[in-house]
Amino acid sequence: SMQGVSIEQAKQALLRALGGLQPGDRFNIIEFNSHANALFPSSVPVDGVNVERAQAFVNRLQANGATEMRAALRLALRSPPSVSYLRQIIFITDGAVGNEEGLFKMIAAGLDGGRFFTVGIGSAPNSWFMRKAAEAGRGTFTTISALHEVGEKMDRLFRKLENPQVTNIELQ
Repeated sequence: SMQGVSIEQAKQALLRALGGLQPGDRFNIIEFNSHANALFPSSVPVDGVNVERAQAFVNRLQANGATEMRAALRLALRSPPSVSYLRQIIFITDGAVGNEEGLFKMIAAGLDGGRFFTVGIGSAPNSWFMRKAAEAGRGTFTTISALHEVGEKMDRLFRKLENPQVTNIELQ
């Protein structure tokens, strides 16, 4: 279902994300279709070699197979979050989703203090699932329906990730 413009939108979004990483950040990319495949065994530090490998990985992505999200979510959630980092997962898809309730539970239970953001690509993502999954993960849902929107919408999402709205709150 990612044939044509959708895969190009997804690639542009990923390349933009890679370009926005800062020294000290850690990252990984998980490709999914009928199967899930992580670029690295676990998140790696941002450096020239890792970013170049990631860019090459993204440029080789092709649209094929089904949209099986469970395996991709399992890979993204499997490693425990580091005390030094806020784990933020950005989930990009254009596909339909099955077993929505099970996926919501997996997200909520597996984040362990992290955050989950969804990006719907193309004209027909399951917006209800994407919005509810982002809510379960204390994140936001972004929709990209046209290729020319990728830059603006991904930049807006990255500003949210980089600039928390509220910090150091104390209740008495």
